[in-house]
This record gives sequence, structure tokens and C-alpha cells, in this order.
Amino acid sequence: MDERLWSAAAAVLAGNDAGGWTRAAPRLYPHQWSWDSAFVAVGWAHLSVPRALTELRSLFAGQWANGMVPHIVFDPAAAAEAYFPDPARWGTRVAAAAPDRPTSGICQPPVHALALARIAAVADAAGGADVERVEAALAELYPKVLAWHRYLATERDPQDSGLVSIYHPWESGTDNSPRFDAALARVAVGDLPPYRRRDTGHVADRAQRPSDAEYDRYLWLVELLRRAGYDDGRIAATHPFVVKDVLFSAILVAANDALGRLAARIGAPAADRALIAGWRDRGRAAVDARYDPGLRLCLDLDVRAGSPVAVRSVAGFAGLVAGGDRLPELVAELASPRFLGDDRLRWPVPPSTSPADPAFAPRTYWRGPSWPVISWLLWRSLVAAGRDGAATALRAASLDQVGTAGFAEYVEPFTGEPLGSPNQSWTAAVTLDWLADG
Repeated sequence: MDERLWSAAAAVLAGNDAGGWTRAAPRLYPHQWSWDSAFVAVGWAHLSVPRALTELRSLFAGQWANGMVPHIVFDPAAAAEAYFPDPARWGTRVAAAAPDRPTSGICQPPVHALALARIAAVADAAGGADVERVEAALAELYPKVLAWHRYLATERDPQDSGLVSIYHPWESGTDNSPRFDAALARVAVGDLPPYRRRDTGHVADRAQRPSDAEYDRYLWLVELLRRAGYDDGRIAATHPFVVKDVLFSAILVAANDALGRLAARIGAPAADRALIAGWRDRGRAAVDARYDPGLRLCLDLDVRAGSPVAVRSVAGFAGLVAGGDRLPELVAELASPRFLGDDRLRWPVPPSTSPADPAFAPRTYWRGPSWPVISWLLWRSLVAAGRDGAATALRAASLDQVGTAGFAEYVEPFTGEPLGSPNQSWTAAVTLDWLADG
């Protein structure tokens, strides 16, 4: 094991530790983000299982009454100007299901059951009191995660399609991916209250971040969600941006698989286990059905346009994450010159958008840079699929990238330049998990 890298990753988590939860990054992201927190919990598990469990407990304390886990749980102690959109802009108090504490009004991919399963595995390997702590935490958290998955399987998929609808690009976790360009372009911005961005002040190059025109549309979608009272029925019927997100849906499949194992571990009712298995199987089949043989990728569905989103991005490997029947084709595409096989890459790790896609931009957020957390997700999926050779190679390349570029939010795929926010918590967390695997 690289002890230097281990110590550096642990120091990042310690530096961003806010007590019972972890800041996603020291300056740009000063609050608790949902899927960041799940990845962070995986990293904490290798340092302290109790601290890892506290991370998830803290996040789920912000869960809505309808089961939704909001994408941000705000820190009331943070300065009001530290982050925008702030709680006032979200205005979630208009929602009957919103909790008393300040949160955003949208969600992010449900990585939490995967994190719980990984924490449990770490505890089981170590033995001792941590196993008992995990059992107690599962008794507390399992019903909350089940309610979260139920919300996604019902309120976000009223058609029983197996695919989750997102109402904002931020819900995908891959914010300004070209996957959403066409759907966003149709959003006509109305009377938007004035605002001042905070994100562009935390990066050296403003061009790395979404454009002002994109940001206007993002905030207009927030305004429309607030005006709809964050009511899923009203939003599904009237909102201008509705996308069946294949990567989000695939993560839910993997999470349901993990939740099913956890349900069996704690002796949950047979009806629960059957329900979870049904969600998993329905989702897996639906993701497989989004496979496009021409692109050799799974494609989102733009619901308002009624058409697939033909973009080459890492989301196209949804079938690999879901563990479906298209595994051989997707593994081959991942290794192809359009992704890992592009010999211009500094490291053979997946760029967020393929260099072969017309929208590829190597320095701009989700439009080209590589993200260690996505590399971790695909690595984990390759391991689960029994593709040990590909998994080992991706892990080694990813550790080489972090060892050189540091714990950056994202990395320019050709030069290896660290971009975005430094000392990103989830980058440090997945590094710890990779190192522990060795």
C-alpha cells in the first residue's frame, strides 16, 4: 500500500470533517451533499466505522417525509454568502414533505445502500465491536433507505417503467453534461429573480464551470419546482425538463441489489425483500432496453421530446453499473478508442464525455474531464461483473492519477491537470477504498 497517499487522503477527510458530517470540499462545497456523502462514508469506513455510520445518519436526518433524500443538507452555521443557491432560493418550506432543517428540493443518485454494504463489509472483515455497530445502524437506517428507494420507484417513476425521471440536471450528479443540452435549450427562462453566482469565484478558470446562460436555466428550473410546491405529480405533468436518466436508474438497480442483501442480513420481512428484488429486476431490464447498438451505449430518454439522447458520455455505461445483459458490449466500448483506448489520455480512466463526441470539452466540468468518483463507480461495477483484469487496470490507473494530480474534483484527461475544487472529499474517500482493496 502507498502509505503516503493513504495518509494524504485521510488528511483530506479530517480537514473537511464538520463533526457528524463532511464538507464536500473546503470552499466551493461547504455543505453536505447527498451522493458525495455516500462515497465519503465509504472512505471513512477504512478510518473509523462509527464515523462512517455517523455520516449517513447525519444525511438521512434531512430526509423528506415522502422518502426523498435532498441533494443538499445545508449547514446553518455556514456564512450565508458561502454557497448559492442558498436555502432562501430553494424555498422548500412550500413543500408539505420538507423537513424543518434547510435542504434543497431535488435529489441525487442513490449510492447510499452501496455505501452501507461497503461499510458492513469493512466491519465484517475487521470483526469485533464494529460488527455490532453496523447491525444497530442497519436497524435504524434500513427503513429510511427503503423509503428512499420507494420514493424513486414510485413518485419518480409513476409509469412503472424501471427508469427514474429527473427534473433538473443537478439531480443526475453530472450537472452540465451534454446529455442535457437539447432538453435545456428548450427551457424558456421567465422572470428570474436576480442572483450572483458563487461557484466561479472558487476556480482559477471560469470556463471550467457552466455558462451564465446554462445557469439561468438551472435557476429557472428551481423556480418552477418551487412554484409547483415540489409536488411530484404536478412536476411530472407540467415541468419543461423531464429526463429518464439511465445512469441514475442503473445506480438505483445496483443500490437495490445491495439493499436486498442488507434486508436479508437483518431479517427484514419477505414482502420487503420481494419488493426490492422487483424494483431491481424491473430497473435492470429497463436500462438494458435503452442500449443503442450503433453507439454501443445506453441512452437517456428525453421525455418531453420523446426521443433518446444520442451523446457519448460515461452515463452510457449504465448497463455495466446495473449488471445487465449488455455487459460484453459495454466492456468492449469502455476499452475502445472512444474511451479508455484513446491514446491521448494521460491515464486510461474514463473521460466524462467521450473525446469522439462533438460536445467534448476537456476542461469544462462534466463535458470532458475525468472524475475519480466515476472511475470508482465503474471499477466497482467491473469487480461485481467478474471482470477482474479490467477492474485491476482501472484501479491502478486511477491511483496513478490521484497520486499525481492530487485529490482534485476532476482532471483534464489529456494533460492530467487538476481542475475544479482541490481537496475534494469524495476523491479522497474513493482513494482510500482503492488502497484498501490492494
